[in-house]
Amino acid sequence: MIRKISYFLVAIVALFAVQTPAQAAEDGGEMMPFVRGNDGAISVDATSATLAAQLTAVGFEIVGTYAPYTNANILIISNATLQATASKTEFGGYGAAQRVSITEHNGSIQVGYTNPSYMAAAYQMDGDLSGIKSTLKGVLGDQGEYGPPEGLTVKDLNGYHYMIFMPYFDNPNLLGSAPSHKEMVDRVEANLKSNSVGVSKVFRIDIPGKEEVVFGVSLKGNGEDEKEKDDAWVMSEIDFKDVRSTAHLPIELIVSGKKAWALDSKFRIAINFPDLSMTGDNSFMNIMGSPGKIQEAITIISGGNYTGEGKYAN
Repeated sequence: MIRKISYFLVAIVALFAVQTPAQAAEDGGEMMPFVRGNDGAISVDATSATLAAQLTAVGFEIVGTYAPYTNANILIISNATLQATASKTEFGGYGAAQRVSITEHNGSIQVGYTNPSYMAAAYQMDGDLSGIKSTLKGVLGDQGEYGPPEGLTVKDLNGYHYMIFMPYFDNPNLLGSAPSHKEMVDRVEANLKSNSVGVSKVFRIDIPGKEEVVFGVSLKGNGEDEKEKDDAWVMSEIDFKDVRSTAHLPIELIVSGKKAWALDSKFRIAINFPDLSMTGDNSFMNIMGSPGKIQEAITIISGGNYTGEGKYAN
């Protein structure tokens, strides 16, 4: 029995020792999910317009914008480098877009943006997106990375999960399937346009060289019964620090081949808020119903039959 247990432990260690592409590079120290840019001026709208022009001037495309609540706006950006890197790995499409947030809070207009190198590691991409990060710093400024009190390394992020029994990056939710890639994409497009369950399209990126399309979506809950899927309500519970992490939004779903997938919300939230406590004020416990409600809504958008939180759709 002891020998069998020893073999089992060795197998587990070997499994987690396998390197992903991002691990092959030298671990560059601890990183945080967001970078604070230079504060904006005048208003959220004016700052958004200025930054959009500056980002476009250095080769980014504004693929979508999203104002999830009052005094906040998000620019979703992409370019050929992001998309080419995304195409190299399974579900690399989650890193095909970066997000820039402009949020008025405590008398200032905060500019924040997703840390490309952090995302590349979390989404197990083939490349660290350091060039993208450098370009964004040059345009948006760099007042330091922020989010949790302590950062995570590439190795941490490659195999990240919040805690035992919580999902990893490679435990996505299957939302639906169709006879062909085109039919699956067309179905998602049509259902997002109808907005029948409070889910609308924010952006779409077609990943080059493969049958993969990334959709960014907004979620709106109608009344008390649906608040747990609502972007604004979820953020009111988890984004409570002085420097806002508005660039967490919007969430994504991916049509890969004939199937639609999404990261489990427990992973998607935890990767950007790894220090969120399990219980107490502003905790996972406060949003315990949100992952299931979000999964149910985007499963309907994908034409699948929701069978329960964390379970594959029929």
